[in-house]
Amino acid sequence: MNALLPLAMFLVTFAVLLTGFPVAFCLAGTALIFAGIGLLTGHFDPAFLSALPSRIYGIMSNETLIAVPLFVFMGIVLERSKIAEDLLETMAQLFGGLRGGLGISVCLVGGLLAASTGIVGATVVTMGLISLPAMLKRGYAPPIATGIICASGTLGQIIPPSIVLVILGDVISSAHQQAQLNIGNFAPVSVSVGDLFMGALLPGLALVGLYILYIVLVGIVRPQTLPAIPTDEREQILSAAFLRRLAAVLLPPLLLIFGVLGSILFGIATPTEAASVGAIGAIFLSLLKGQFNKKVLKEVMRATTEINAMVFTILIGASIFSLVFRGYGGDVAVEEFLLGMTGGVVSSFFLVMAVMFLLGFFLDFFEIIFVVVPIVGPILLAMGLDPVWFGVMIALNLQTSFLTPPFGFSLFYLRGVAPPEISTPQIYRGAAPFIALQVLLLIVLWFVPEMATKLPKIVFGR
Repeated sequence: MNALLPLAMFLVTFAVLLTGFPVAFCLAGTALIFAGIGLLTGHFDPAFLSALPSRIYGIMSNETLIAVPLFVFMGIVLERSKIAEDLLETMAQLFGGLRGGLGISVCLVGGLLAASTGIVGATVVTMGLISLPAMLKRGYAPPIATGIICASGTLGQIIPPSIVLVILGDVISSAHQQAQLNIGNFAPVSVSVGDLFMGALLPGLALVGLYILYIVLVGIVRPQTLPAIPTDEREQILSAAFLRRLAAVLLPPLLLIFGVLGSILFGIATPTEAASVGAIGAIFLSLLKGQFNKKVLKEVMRATTEINAMVFTILIGASIFSLVFRGYGGDVAVEEFLLGMTGGVVSSFFLVMAVMFLLGFFLDFFEIIFVVVPIVGPILLAMGLDPVWFGVMIALNLQTSFLTPPFGFSLFYLRGVAPPEISTPQIYRGAAPFIALQVLLLIVLWFVPEMATKLPKIVFGR
């Protein structure tokens, strides 16, 4: 009976989630109901719930998590500053002479926005509203146009500074410490959000490169699907006026990105301090563009508050769920199951990644990171997996899940802003090649983990 309660609790929570009820209340409510049942039947120790106040205090006093509201603020300010429109227009002029040049521009701008904002939904919606009409007007095939936008929008998950990486880095750090304590190492080397930022940098850039390479190849093989912008509609890209405009549009966001990542890279600031640099830099950038005023500030503060309230409410709900799940011995049951698999760490890792991939169809990355990673992370990391590599693999896996039909969040975001003549199957077909590219990168990372682990070792000496 007691062994089945953790499984029943997980299944009931998942069923309630499918009803559309708010995630944080699903997690907390279901956990408290099961805790009540356990108290009445004598299967649950109330001492587990007494740890909740200290858990919440730990969340509120966690310096790393302060980076979340700061990065959210930075992203929303940049979204309001209309930086995407200027970037896309200028980059389209720069690459427009190539077949697929506009698609390459969308990828590059998507990467820059990802590094500037780290908010997937905002990037997909923004790029969908701005670039999709332009691509269709130029004669781009709808499937590939929508595929480029969906894939470019998900780069915010893997290219630092990313909110996903901030939260994942904090959870991975806790899981790594617990794993080391479990195996008897009482002085473990800590893993920071900065480590995960550096670990994700090369895979993120490699993914952008794969996207662009695919677009170039399609432009060669099927040129009619990716026409070039006619010469008479483009500026002279070597003219002094265009170069000045290119510098004015491109340099500010690049300086902001280098200011945030560079301060971490050179050890000048922690990720939280770097996030404050990004927030102030975003305000200055918005002021330079004449897009920042009292009204915009109120909108930004309201949106930032809403997003952060959602994130931290989910985190509190997940903490309650985790305490009750552990109170029923769910963590021990999961550990015994994973350790009992005949393939050892390899089969356990692939099973966990498959479960996360499927959960990505129904849950946002916040819920998956807060609920699943604290349970399975210590077990897998105790088996010898590198924490930075493990974190990057999770981020890429969830990114792929959010792009995969029929439930990928990125596809839904674009469907919401795409014109009626774009069908849902066209969006699905367009995403398929980019899903294959992301799976390819996951395979490469499996065989070449140094792609994720080398840079943190060089920079931080891990």
